[in-house]
Amino acid sequence: MDLSKANLSNKEFWKSINVTLPQYDIDEVKAKTSASPKWVHVGGGNIFRAFIARINQRLINQGLEDTGIIVCGTQDYENFERVYKPFDNLTIICDLKPDGNTGYEIIGNITEAIAANYDIKENIDRLNEIASDPSLQIISFTITEKGYALRDADGKLFESAVHDMETGPSCPVTCMGFIASLLFERFKAGAYPLALVSMDNCSHNGDKLKSSVLEIIDAWVDKGFADDQFRAYVGDPSRIAFPWSMIDKITPRPSDEILNKLTSLGIDNLKSVKTTTGVFAAPFVNAEVPEYLVIEDLFPNGRPALEKGGVILTDRETVDKAERMKVTACLNPLHTSLAIFGCLLGFTKISDEMKDDDLRTLVTKMGYEECLPVVCDPKILNPGKFLKEVLEERFPNPFLPDTPQRIATDTSQKLPIRFGITINSYMTEQPSRLSELKLIPLVIAGWLRYLLAVDDNGNAFEISSDPMAGFFQNELKAQGISYQMEGSVEGKLSGILSNETVFGVDLNKTGMVPLIEQYLDALLKENGAVRKVLHSAVTD
Repeated sequence: MDLSKANLSNKEFWKSINVTLPQYDIDEVKAKTSASPKWVHVGGGNIFRAFIARINQRLINQGLEDTGIIVCGTQDYENFERVYKPFDNLTIICDLKPDGNTGYEIIGNITEAIAANYDIKENIDRLNEIASDPSLQIISFTITEKGYALRDADGKLFESAVHDMETGPSCPVTCMGFIASLLFERFKAGAYPLALVSMDNCSHNGDKLKSSVLEIIDAWVDKGFADDQFRAYVGDPSRIAFPWSMIDKITPRPSDEILNKLTSLGIDNLKSVKTTTGVFAAPFVNAEVPEYLVIEDLFPNGRPALEKGGVILTDRETVDKAERMKVTACLNPLHTSLAIFGCLLGFTKISDEMKDDDLRTLVTKMGYEECLPVVCDPKILNPGKFLKEVLEERFPNPFLPDTPQRIATDTSQKLPIRFGITINSYMTEQPSRLSELKLIPLVIAGWLRYLLAVDDNGNAFEISSDPMAGFFQNELKAQGISYQMEGSVEGKLSGILSNETVFGVDLNKTGMVPLIEQYLDALLKENGAVRKVLHSAVTD
């Protein structure tokens, strides 16, 4: 039985393999969405399908909504052509439970999947039509931290950003330029209100989105492509809102094991693909069960009953505390730590790392002793309970096929949030305790060691994709820093560690540099040094 909309009518087959079907007429939802779109999502990756689209489906299943979600993308157009359209935009969600059981649900509410490709006029015309519709309430985003960036680590504008600023809204190439162009269409159509909701793991993600969009718009105004009224429209939160959010759900790349399991159930046409840009995708998503989405309740054109779909709606201050709890303390920095040392030590599953005494102790001590002390309790979620769930249930889940190599992707974009916020918190709130931090400096040194692309056995390995990796590799090389180098790194890291864009703080001002140097010297010394340094640091 192929995965297709036509085959969903064979309810007995899907029931026999315990797959939950959409509880609505897909064609009817599609027609209503086309006529009066309410929700557009940018970024069609795993977390969108496993969580965000599912929120909307829950509302439709309950009769609380009658329209679905339109997804568009500014990158990886192959994703839509190879894993959306051949399967009628359907997705099988595979809930991987710690007890080994798997739940299955088909997501059927993605009504259109449109590549924001300016070489395809009909696509852009349709997206502009949607953006101009008064019914549109939400544009949400999961485009990763780098999707919002207009500048490199030195603060220089990317060439793509310069292009968008100099050529105006007719043919942008960045995601932020694309969004600015959609807002321009909406402004011209009637200046209708709208909420733009970033759902990425970025601190104050709404502000990051707003800042990048407005920087492009300011350039357009300066060059005469738009006027001050358009700038005022986007800058007015009563008309265009950029609420903050915190999202949490681990959605690894598609697993061959899960693919084989689905095939053995009798679903014949499934396949995994790797796009030319290195993205892994499939018409199914394997994900953990725990999920959290906290959003600032700021929707000037109204919103669905998101709270009925599992979303926590609250004020900005509470979102900030929840995001800080998760992204800067109780999950993401621990994930990044496992990723860095997991790659160096040859691990290929996060759950296997949690069986390793040294690695488990690393993230446990870091979480409880270095991160948790500067976390504000958001009240809506208990930090201690959240951290306990992460360490005892989520990371160790043996059925979640997550890898340190995936988590290590774009580490340079993650460090300022996952560690810089905590370091800054100590500097401003508890400066006397900065000298007590031992494991965060270890991870920073570990990342520099990781960038040399030599594992703990002295073998070369391929580091994960990262836009700043080459820059820092060149910086290390320029300082003569290499594996099993002669001499010490002392005094050679100040330029690297002063980069506030990547580390979130000038580490030279923290007093941590001597310890980072000491760790890196030891990590570079010999084969097996990573294990020795790690064991010593966590048992000290």
